Amino acid sequence: MFSPFLTDTEGLLLVEPRDSRIGSSIHMFFMRFDIGAVWINSAMKVVDRKMAYRWQSNLTPCAPARFILEIHPSQLNHFHIGDEISFEAV
Repeated sequence: MFSPFLTDTEGLLLVEPRDSRIGSSIHMFFMRFDIGAVWINSAMKVVDRKMAYRWQSNLTPCAPARFILEIHPSQLNHFHIGDEISFEAV
């Protein structure tokens, strides 16, 4: 929120305590740009992906998720429901 823009190499990983639909929902209040949202469950599988437009109020995944990856919209097509994801320290 309140950031002026997001480059195509930037993103944000949000982590919830457990898989949940409601707990992993996101809002777009105060956003100045659209983002790609990717929801990942505890089994490290993509369970949903959506374009999140700055004018939308709320987005909820179609299945419970623990991780929400917020990325530049140009990167959204790199993720598909059912993909297995791994995180690496940088």
